Amino acid sequence: MKNKTYNKKKILVVFLCATVIILALVGRLVYLMVFDAQYYQKKAEELHEREREIKAARGEILDAKGEVLATNKTVCTISVIHSQIREPEKVIKTLAEALDMDEETVRKRVEKVSSMERIKTNVDKETGDTIRNMELDGVKVDEDFKRYYPHNELASKVLGFTGGDNQGIIGLEVKYEEHLKGLNGTILTTTDARGVELDGVAEDRKEPVAGNTLQISLDYNIQMYAQQMAEKVMEEKQADKVGILLMNPQNGEILAMVNVPEFDLNDPFTLNTGEDGAALSDEKRQDALNQMWRNGCINDTYEPGSTFKIITASACLEEGVVKLEDNFSCPGYRVVEDRKIRCHKVGGHGAETFVKGIQNSCNPVFIDIGLRLGTDDFYKYFKQFGLMDMTGVDLPGEAGTIMHKKENVGLVELATMSFGQSFQVTPMQMATTVSSLVNGGRRVTPHFGVRVLDADGKEVERFHYDEKAGIVSEETSATMRMLLESVVSEGSGKNAYIEGYAIGGKTATSQTLPRSANKYISSFIGFAPADDPQILGMCVIYNPQGVYYGGTIAAPVVRNIFESVLPYLGIEKE
Repeated sequence: MKNKTYNKKKILVVFLCATVIILALVGRLVYLMVFDAQYYQKKAEELHEREREIKAARGEILDAKGEVLATNKTVCTISVIHSQIREPEKVIKTLAEALDMDEETVRKRVEKVSSMERIKTNVDKETGDTIRNMELDGVKVDEDFKRYYPHNELASKVLGFTGGDNQGIIGLEVKYEEHLKGLNGTILTTTDARGVELDGVAEDRKEPVAGNTLQISLDYNIQMYAQQMAEKVMEEKQADKVGILLMNPQNGEILAMVNVPEFDLNDPFTLNTGEDGAALSDEKRQDALNQMWRNGCINDTYEPGSTFKIITASACLEEGVVKLEDNFSCPGYRVVEDRKIRCHKVGGHGAETFVKGIQNSCNPVFIDIGLRLGTDDFYKYFKQFGLMDMTGVDLPGEAGTIMHKKENVGLVELATMSFGQSFQVTPMQMATTVSSLVNGGRRVTPHFGVRVLDADGKEVERFHYDEKAGIVSEETSATMRMLLESVVSEGSGKNAYIEGYAIGGKTATSQTLPRSANKYISSFIGFAPADDPQILGMCVIYNPQGVYYGGTIAAPVVRNIFESVLPYLGIEKE
């Protein structure tokens, strides 16, 4: 009897427990179906939705007059959705043939189990349309944009290029990425449990927003002509490379920046040396590409040589340690402490005034005035002129000045620095500093970016750049313009002379390290008109063969450019 009662109780407990569990499950089910239905409905929809990205068109880059320097070409991305493919062998064979790809490579991608697998990107539109018209199940053709540069090598190291994701990698493309990139859109499609898109179900489409247009100060015609001149002198002198800068010294706008050899922006991963990149290790190939992409005008430093005498003269005139009528004597060298420092003229220039000293580019004269200035004031003006800071040019990777610490500078170092040796600056820094010394004493910020336009061509932003007044006095600046005009009309810069124009300028020939290698850098900085500079030009020739003097080979390059560019800019002959 007891056992019978016990069993009844046991059955009752089990029944009650089961009832509680069932009630709990029913309650949970009611909660999920009524109170949490929206959440789980959204999760279910997500399982049956597939999202594809629509690339936004990247904004164009225009030159100063509206010439298109960077734009977009419509290309296609070919992808496959594994669950939707019905005839895999047909898909593999057709895509391999149409895309000119290895069949085994296509097979691996087609047979890979994934929601979507890319077969090939940057396919030309004609091929993409052909594949789309074949209506192969599981094959998707999405239109995309590829960056296109109409002028190929023109200003390659300035404009830069984009990668496979259409993002800027170097140059202006990366500097102005936020303005150019745009906003990608999406296509949302609905699939069944097998991942097959359902017919008759509307796509949820979010349209992309194109990037804005960037207009820059670079002038296509000036850049093209300067690039031709650089290529010509590089070939004639068998030089390693040539850099040319042309800028407006009044406001810092850069009209041209040349770095030959340039590279093809539409094929930026093929070496411009003719070397087979595939034969190199990955590391060596990347190093070679980095060198090819390098913008020497801003990324590389060099000893400026005698063009730096513009800066030494300006500092000494400003400080009052030299006057135009001061007399000097050049026996062909100057002894400083235990060092005999030579002038470029072995026999010397003899007796000469300061004016003649700068016209003759006489090292002893500049040693003398540099020592008069002294180390403290030399560094004071070096800093005041902006040489210890970056120029702020709107390109990535600008290099800074390489300079002795002041406490390590003795008389010999001061003497050599006075005529542009034993320290290094970039060509951009030299051009910017000289601009500031001849424009009335205003330190300008060199730049390309002028304004941003929307799709309708309406200006949405105009860029403004810092300017620092009082670098030198107006009087000193006017004196330097006069002195540098006399260098071209009467002195070492005569090969830059153009009849009817007042040209100011300074030549330089510096030796690279180690000195024993006997390699030289020839350069010239010139500006016009001399009394009111509207354009400043600089040419730097690296390791020219044969005659290597800056006045002989670099000055004529700037003269040839000015002969065409000055009338083009509306600067009339006097």
